[in-house]
Amino acid sequence: MVEGNFKQRVIQVVKKIPYGKVTTYGTVATLAGLPRGGRLVGGILHFCSEDQDLPWQRIINRFGYISTKCLEHPKALQKALLEDEGVEVSKDFIVDLKKYGWWGEQNF
Repeated sequence: MVEGNFKQRVIQVVKKIPYGKVTTYGTVATLAGLPRGGRLVGGILHFCSEDQDLPWQRIINRFGYISTKCLEHPKALQKALLEDEGVEVSKDFIVDLKKYGWWGEQNF
């Protein structure tokens, strides 16, 4: 079981996403114990990614779309970082969740 407050649990979950895989904001929220907290996950990633050395690029929306609107973490950067990990990203910023999706571990 992931321990700590929601922010700490999100950080723990995000750190477990394997290289070359992606997951959704909602999946992270669910694994961290707040199933409808996807928007909160986005905020935590925005403010904690650098301090916590989080692989923020591995989190996308539930449709497989890179949905960031942040000027500090633009779509093109997220796309490039994912492609560096071997993840195929379309020109429309879409990732095949069936191929690259990670849905957590049973032993959280």
